[in-house]
Amino acid sequence: MVIDYNSQYDEDVKNLLVELQDYIASIDKEKYNILKENYREEYFKKIMEEIQKNNGKMLLYKENNKIIGLIVGIINNEETFEYNFQAPKRGRITELIVSKNCRAKGYGKRLLNSMEKYLIESGCKDILIEVFGYNENASKFYEKNGYHTRLIDMTKKFSC
Repeated sequence: MVIDYNSQYDEDVKNLLVELQDYIASIDKEKYNILKENYREEYFKKIMEEIQKNNGKMLLYKENNKIIGLIVGIINNEETFEYNFQAPKRGRITELIVSKNCRAKGYGKRLLNSMEKYLIESGCKDILIEVFGYNENASKFYEKNGYHTRLIDMTKKFSC
């Protein structure tokens, strides 16, 4: 079941964050993403600050008294009208993690649907999600749930 974040689950949340970063580091062809010793505490602190600063929310997926997934959403911006850009109020999903042994069972979809509901109720008309380019499984998951690619970051590596 999807529940609101509670600090009693901090260690479970940190474990999931490390699991994701370890996976991202393993598929990063350039090997820029790493898992440093202080990642667990520092990234958790960063996420909690980001949630507080941006009217965000963390939801957890709990099954059999164990946290097996999480999602973090923030309010990305208010409505924007500039000389070259206009956009409605948007939310951003910054993290969606389901533990490796629990994937493909609908937990991620339930977390995503719950966060979308929160962001829509907060007045968001759009939701942004950044997906690591080499994470093909995540890209397919989001596309299956109605998301599409809007921006593409490209890279070229030089050897010196």
